[in-house]
Amino acid sequence: MDDNGRAGAGLSFWHDDAGGDGSAKETLDHDLDVDVAIVGGGYTGLWTAYYLAKADPSLRVAVLESEFVGFGASGRNGGWCSAIFPATMRKVASISSRTAAVRMQRAMNDTVWEIRDVVEAESIDCDFRAGGYLSVARNAAQWTRARNEVAGWREWGFGADHMRLIEPRELVDQIRMADARGATFTPHCAALQPAKLVRGLADAARAAGVQIYEGTRVVGVESRRLETERARVTAEVVVRATEGYTARLAGARRDILPMYSLMVATAPLPAAVWEEIGLQDRPTFSDKRHLRIYGQRTADGRIAFGGRGAPYHFASRVAPRFDNDPSVHAMLRSILGELFPPLRGIEFTHAWGGNLGIARDWLPSVSYDRRAGFAQAGGYVGDGVATANLAGRTLAAEILDLDSEIRSLPWVGHQSPKWEPEPLRWLGVNAGTVAFGTADRLERRSGQPSRLASGLWRALGH
Repeated sequence: MDDNGRAGAGLSFWHDDAGGDGSAKETLDHDLDVDVAIVGGGYTGLWTAYYLAKADPSLRVAVLESEFVGFGASGRNGGWCSAIFPATMRKVASISSRTAAVRMQRAMNDTVWEIRDVVEAESIDCDFRAGGYLSVARNAAQWTRARNEVAGWREWGFGADHMRLIEPRELVDQIRMADARGATFTPHCAALQPAKLVRGLADAARAAGVQIYEGTRVVGVESRRLETERARVTAEVVVRATEGYTARLAGARRDILPMYSLMVATAPLPAAVWEEIGLQDRPTFSDKRHLRIYGQRTADGRIAFGGRGAPYHFASRVAPRFDNDPSVHAMLRSILGELFPPLRGIEFTHAWGGNLGIARDWLPSVSYDRRAGFAQAGGYVGDGVATANLAGRTLAAEILDLDSEIRSLPWVGHQSPKWEPEPLRWLGVNAGTVAFGTADRLERRSGQPSRLASGLWRALGH
């Protein structure tokens, strides 16, 4: 990785596994006039472009990416294509209605299968496996939280086909995690190879007529006009799809906070180890700690595992050096050995990281101002693999004024408040990370749900 953050091999396990050197295919070196110009070549930008081109092949759509498609979180994430929406049902209902909140979650559930259908229709080889999601309770406090979570879904009208409890006797047939007391399970999640998905999606968009310019950094965004380092782009509609890199744009530093999440990957594991661990159906997995962890069994028999804990960097700074934090990577390797003792002493081949985008109220949004010709989507809080697809479909429907129910979902037109100015932002975010880690340790010792964590979640509007 060089000083500008340009990378090929070594950016993440996913990029190495997908092959190629990560170099830009076509760079914009001339002025351009299009119908829709999209800033950002990740999932949001590419899904938006794909659905626009499929709905109206006559549209001139261009995607402008500063590095190469999938350079950011879209190519480095945990590979969870999940129906998780980061804001709680109560939070969503507070800005809309109970019925609208239920519709939002059902739309997220459907989105997992929409992605599966596109992957199949476009022959995108991204190791998609719909094994569901297991969230394991490993102490009394976590088991209480698991039961309350399922009971909460029942109160919103969601049955066992959405989420159910799994008792220890059944759990061992799926995952053998140390100290497991049970788990929650939802079928609305698939494991996939994120870099392969984003590259396959880019190929499908190109085949539909979308122009994709890589190595093309946008330095100025105005109504219906973009300035790159070498050219000017005019468009009827400009779409901002920059997620964790939004703070780099002028005037947007406090819109979406970039937070780093780091990952490690083991070497391929022997069959005997998999016999001890389980995960035969490749469910995604975590436990119910507050400081989130996430993992999957990869198609080639590794465990790719990540978690929060890296610091937020002052003034929303984003830099390649933040992708690597030896202490956090060591912590992740230790946690994985704690979850699965057979992995202690196993070889780890990769360690990487990247930034994700967090809205101040933990509520992602999609918006389109037709008069100004400006659209945006983001703030996924790390749950963007599927959410970005729903955002892309929604933006396409908004821009083309299509008759679609997804345009009335409650996140459409929502405007999150801006993050606090520095140094309040730095102090608050990093204090919250420390507090959630402290809450997890207290829960392990006491077995009681943490009042500290509950208070923090309430402060965040959950």
